[in-house]
Amino acid sequence: MPSVQGPDPIAKLVLGLGCERNTAPEEVIALAERALADAGASASDVNFVASLDVRAEELAIHAAGRHFSVPVRFFDAATLAAESARLQNPSDIVFAHTGCHGVAEGAALAGAGPEAILLVPKIRSAHATAAIAGPRPDGDAQVPGASEAF
Repeated sequence: MPSVQGPDPIAKLVLGLGCERNTAPEEVIALAERALADAGASASDVNFVASLDVRAEELAIHAAGRHFSVPVRFFDAATLAAESARLQNPSDIVFAHTGCHGVAEGAALAGAGPEAILLVPKIRSAHATAAIAGPRPDGDAQVPGASEAF
């Protein structure tokens, strides 16, 4: 008798996060959880958290990585700016402050790779943004230009 298999599991996703300085970790984590729910995904589907390198010292971004038990990777503004054509919610205001048109969407796309799509475009809370991109069809976890912290 042939075995019956269920639907394919969700491929690993990249959770892009942005936040204002000193945003409470609870706010960022709650927003990230909402983004995952919007994607129909769970914490185990997250490959890593991605953000802009100027947020590398933000406790809330690192708290999200710990919450999901995944690494946090940071990209420079030029890398995120290169994703501008793929953003669904580009912002001139964000560009004026960061040098890229979108932190959460740009970081998710940069992390997920050139074939990735936004599964959850930018969502907002009072002080943070989140987006989810995935999957990379080649499955290669190496992303040029990223620095990593765990």
